[in-house]
Amino acid sequence: MLLVLGILIFIAAFYLIISEKLPSPYATLGAGLLMALAGILNEEEMMEAIAGRLEVILLLVAMMIIVWIISETGFFQWFAIRVAQLVRGNPIALIAILSIVTAVCSAFLDNVTTILLMAPVSILLAKQLELSAFPFLMSEVMGANIGGAATLIGDPTQLILGSEGNLSFNDFIINTAPLAIVALIALICTVYLIYRKELVVSNELKARIMELDPSRSLKDVKLLKKALVIFGIVILGFILNNFLNKGLAVISLSGAVVLMIVAKKTPHEAFKAVEWDTLFFFIGLFIMVKGLENIKIIEMVGEKLVHVTEGHFKLATMLVMWVSAAFASILGNVATATTFSQIVHFMEPHFAGENIQVLWWALSFGACLGGNLTILGAATNVVAVSVGEKAGMKIGFGQFMKFSGIIVLQSLVLATGYMLFRYF
Repeated sequence: MLLVLGILIFIAAFYLIISEKLPSPYATLGAGLLMALAGILNEEEMMEAIAGRLEVILLLVAMMIIVWIISETGFFQWFAIRVAQLVRGNPIALIAILSIVTAVCSAFLDNVTTILLMAPVSILLAKQLELSAFPFLMSEVMGANIGGAATLIGDPTQLILGSEGNLSFNDFIINTAPLAIVALIALICTVYLIYRKELVVSNELKARIMELDPSRSLKDVKLLKKALVIFGIVILGFILNNFLNKGLAVISLSGAVVLMIVAKKTPHEAFKAVEWDTLFFFIGLFIMVKGLENIKIIEMVGEKLVHVTEGHFKLATMLVMWVSAAFASILGNVATATTFSQIVHFMEPHFAGENIQVLWWALSFGACLGGNLTILGAATNVVAVSVGEKAGMKIGFGQFMKFSGIIVLQSLVLATGYMLFRYF
């Protein structure tokens, strides 16, 4: 009875999210609380589900505050305009550079925040060149999610996997960053092949870009310099955490507090900058996944994967990546990472003697890259489409997938080749 009820609650929650009939935090929190009220899990288990991933939540809070203060200086807008002028308004080169910038920023900042800051600027630049903003925006969205896969802090998905798999910042840099670089290069090449004939502008229009004054975007240069120093120290702390052993949440929160003092921001102002919807979505999701654990549904899926692969580790790895990619496109990459991490935990004892970390990298690639396929696959996608709509550029579900389908397929094929070459 509880098994059927738990599955129905889970399906209902994601139907509400996908159909947008209810804000996602309400859907996941409501589902988690319904599971608790139904007796699928008790209050103690619910609290444990949250406490076990508290580092993820606190890290997100800290990084949101840091990025908010940096954004207040106008740095991101200044950087985008300067890059545009660097390539002298060449559209293809501009898309390539903006995609690279977005990917790099997403690797070390929150990719949602990055796209939120970069997208309006890209739309502005496209309008200046009298071009469709679609290839600009889509390239940045894909680049943001690809870049987010490069590091532990680049995407909430990675934070969850890092916590569940006990993986360090350096582990991600060594294992996922190389593929992210290759996938980004492939993205730029594909954009060039598809849009090279459409992205042609006159010298007069290029001159408009050169006339923009990037210095007008900078609001507080002194604060920017201090903020970049503090942010650099935080990133260095992440890299050296294997030796420091202080924890990513402690390092990032320390940086956020120091930056708040330097910027003379009150806690009230800082907390207003925190994306509470995102945090409560995660909290509800963690509770819901704990409920799924209790009704053994995750164990059942894990058993099925083990059975299908018949103990063949290579096949299991590929299956985890491609199946999680499919789920990520429907349920979203965060939900997929949270759910499939428990499946990986179940599968681990069945492959004793193998390099179990490989399963986590397979899940990382599947969740992050698969999330690019649909608008609902990643929060970044939703934000970008929303920004585009506000700027008068509506992107339909089918239009999105027509472009993203090519990118996701080539990214997953590259990931397959990368994993086979590196780990087998």
